[in-house]
Amino acid sequence: MRRLGRLAAGLATATVLVVTASGCVTVHGELEVVPGATRSEAAKALEDFTVAYNKADKAYDPALDADRVTGSLGAINQAGLTARRKNHPEGNAQHQPLELTDASYVIPEKAGWPRWFVADTDSNRDQDGGKQDTRWLLAFVRTGPDASWKAAYLAAVATSEIPEFRKDADGWAQPVPSADADAALATPTADLSTTYTDYLRDGTPDVFAPGSMTSGWREARKNTRRAGFSYQYVDQALDSGTFAPLGLATQDGGALVFFSSKHFERQTAAQGLRPTVTEDVQALLTGEVKSTLTKERVSSQLVHVPGKGAGDTAGTDGKVRVLNRLPGLVAAQGS
Repeated sequence: MRRLGRLAAGLATATVLVVTASGCVTVHGELEVVPGATRSEAAKALEDFTVAYNKADKAYDPALDADRVTGSLGAINQAGLTARRKNHPEGNAQHQPLELTDASYVIPEKAGWPRWFVADTDSNRDQDGGKQDTRWLLAFVRTGPDASWKAAYLAAVATSEIPEFRKDADGWAQPVPSADADAALATPTADLSTTYTDYLRDGTPDVFAPGSMTSGWREARKNTRRAGFSYQYVDQALDSGTFAPLGLATQDGGALVFFSSKHFERQTAAQGLRPTVTEDVQALLTGEVKSTLTKERVSSQLVHVPGKGAGDTAGTDGKVRVLNRLPGLVAAQGS
């Protein structure tokens, strides 16, 4: 999972703009529901990402994969590379090329932009077989007909945790959030970032299944103790633009959803003490740490949202299960 943390390290239709009688601009072809990508496009996007990631990781140079990442994955990746480049300008002496194989593609049909798909892959960052065996799910986004495919989300998930996706007769998936899909779900997927950050702050709404990334995290914060230091936490929703949630309807009536959030941790020292500043924090630090250090992290989550009335699903009592969380430090402020 530490290596995963280091990552912290479509089908374009022709468009014609016309002015309607009402003076509004209409984009022909953008209202048609079409697959987000062809399977060959999806495979090429995965290949381009992997090549760019390996170049950037080897050189510790964020510019080398900046055009292949976006959203929360992009924020984590670019900040991580920036910090490591500052601390190790000679590059990554421990670089091992990332390999993503055995790929399959879940491609939703939708109208307009952005278009997106999920690549389900086997990485060389785990142990094949047993409890440590995972699949890497990457969500790729394309914002327009002239834009390139960029990886916006990444999650490492046990094979047994990946549900079967709802697909039509041609093999295309159903995206969420959407009005029809969200109406059938226990929790609106468009609001997941706000719901999650509200829960972390107040414990409500109580829609998340207990676990290390929900109740366990809240408990860990409450019990953080260090003589002479106090801790404060602020959680913010991050759900617009390239950070928008992306989800797929599942055969069990639920949905598998990626969403983003932002988290601040402030450490304040008593007189005569000073917060510890690690190498990675120092590389992203602005200001001078005298008595206070504030760390800013971006996080992406992959969750399974059950359908309404799903009941006790996998011991979760019909609640949202957080399957993976990928956080990354993106900034630090001293005072």
